[in-house]
Order: sequence, then structure tokens, then C-alpha cells
Amino acid sequence: MSSASEPVLLYAHPSMHRLAEQIVERCGQRARKSEEGLSPSSQQHLKTPFHRSFSSAQMEPLFRSVEYRNTIKWDKFQDGFPNLFIGDVHCMMGKDVIFLGSFHDPSVIFEQLSVLYMFPRYLARSFHFILPYFPTGTMERVDMEGQIATAKTLAIMMSSIPLTARGPVQICIFDIHALQERFYFSDNVIPRLESAIPLIMSTLETLPDKDNIAIAFPDDGAFKRFHLFFSHKYDTITCVKIREGNKRIVKVKDGNPDGKHVVVVDDLVQTGGTLINCGEALVEKGAKAVSAYVTHAVFPKDSWRKFTNGDFRFQNFWITDSIPHAVEIAMHEPFKLLSLCEPISKMLMVFDLKMQT
Repeated sequence: MSSASEPVLLYAHPSMHRLAEQIVERCGQRARKSEEGLSPSSQQHLKTPFHRSFSSAQMEPLFRSVEYRNTIKWDKFQDGFPNLFIGDVHCMMGKDVIFLGSFHDPSVIFEQLSVLYMFPRYLARSFHFILPYFPTGTMERVDMEGQIATAKTLAIMMSSIPLTARGPVQICIFDIHALQERFYFSDNVIPRLESAIPLIMSTLETLPDKDNIAIAFPDDGAFKRFHLFFSHKYDTITCVKIREGNKRIVKVKDGNPDGKHVVVVDDLVQTGGTLINCGEALVEKGAKAVSAYVTHAVFPKDSWRKFTNGDFRFQNFWITDSIPHAVEIAMHEPFKLLSLCEPISKMLMVFDLKMQT
């Protein structure tokens, strides 16, 4: 984004209103903390043309501010199709714009695509689309003729967002199911594949038994996807599904959970059956306690309730707010919410909000 003095404008789907407000607040806190940490000599060497008052002295800002614009009307016509209106299109002209969306339900995808296609056409100078959860990511390949890789379909739809005056739209996705899905997007957009794994890594450091933790992965795919985040610090364990007769069971394939507090890590959870089976296999092999972390708590049809009322209990189940209903789920033990506010604000502060010299 450019080094203009105007704030970056943040819009959001109503389902992400809470997270949008948190991002604005956190970006402001990060900016103030960075500026407070500057020594007087460092301040003298900052070379930007914009100034603001700070601690009764004139100081040049290091970062641009973010302004939340809750000005989109998300109505519907009587036939159920979207009736949309952006109330401040003249304000966004020539500005750098971010949209925080959520494709958690098929019924909200069309209305958001309709809005996304219009930001560049209303002359936004640059455009970032933050989509924490890419919902069709698990349907990314074709194993037999007749199957449809809907991950490719959705990527094509998102790739149709027009170019801005500053070039392609950047689409920021957290913990996409398979990194190779970046190649499903056309060259018309730039996919930025981020991860929320640092959230659970910092959380584990606060646990009283942090020196007795092992990280488990429910299958080889999760191991390949995430083990490099953890292998330098924690013992790792890999589970595997095998067939015994007419049943598919989960067993420990590699690693030793004996006496450990084992944290099972994956990108998402659907009904949760595999996680429960994995937990049972770990306890059978001597795990002292079992917790879980997923970035995307999908949980269709309230399937999360089996973790609050079921026979197998996780000590902790950490989830993020990449999907709106996670906030409600986290009100029930053993679930605990780790907000994406932190990694999103950090992502923006590292590059996008920096004042250019």
C-alpha cells in the first residue's frame, strides 16, 4: 500500500464485524507501541512527509492508521437475492481498501463476491481481500473421473476480481488446506497464504506443563503441512487411519506420547470423529493428557457438542474465529478462542501499513 497520509479503509461482512473492530484497535496499539519504543535519535532519522502530535512533541508516524467503514447495506429483495449498497463509494476513490470476508456458508458467498468485484471499479487505489477460511479447500483434487474440485471453482470466481490502479488484488487466506491450491488462482490476483499456527505456539508457552508437551498430527497430510513449525522445539507424533475388517481405526504411527501432554494440531475440524479417535489412540499409548488445536472450527450441524458432552474429553480445544460461530462455541468447555486479530494485524503491520520512505 502507498505511503499516503490517509487511513487505510477497512470494510467487512456483517459476520466479521467483531473481528474487524478488533483488528483496527490492535493495529492502533501496535503502531503506538512501535513509536513509543523509538529513541529520540531514531526519531530524528525518520524521513516521511507526514506528522502527528505524540507525547506533546511532533513525531513522524511509522504506520498508517486503519479506519473501519461500516457503510455497506446488506439487504435482500423479496425473492431472497442480495440488495446491496455501498454508502461511501466517493470516499474510497483513490484510497487503499481492505475487505474482511467470510465464506462460512454458501448463502453468503454470492453477496460478498458482488461487493468484491465492485471495489476496484469504484476506483479503490489498491485492494486486499482477507478471507480467513477458504471453505472448499478440502475438495482440491480429483481421484476419479466425475469428481469436481470445487476448490478450483471458488478460486476462479475469486480470481475475477478486477485489477486496481496499483495492480492485482491480494487475497489473504489462513491455513489453506493444501499449499498447492495457490496455483488454482489466476495471475489476475495474488494469493497470500498465511498461518495462524504462531497463535497456538505462543499459547503453549504459557501452560504450566510447557516442558512436557508433544505435538501430534492426525494424519500424514497434517504432518507434512505443519511439522516444521514445531519440530525444533517439541517431540512430534503422527497418527494414521488403517482398516481392520470393515472398520477404519486410528493408531499411532510414529512418535511416543507416553507421559506427555499431547496437543493434536490440524488445519480444520469437521465433525471431529478423527480427532476423538486420535485422542483415544494417544491415551492408549500412555498420553497423560490430550488437547487439540484447529484454525478452522467448521463443525457442521453443531457437531462440536460431542466435545462438551462426549465420553472422551480433551483438556483444551483451541480454535480461532476464522468462522463466525467459533465465538459462540468457545463459550463452552473445553473450547478456548484464539483470535485472528493478532496475526492479521501483524501481517498488515509488517508491510501493508508501513509508511514508505
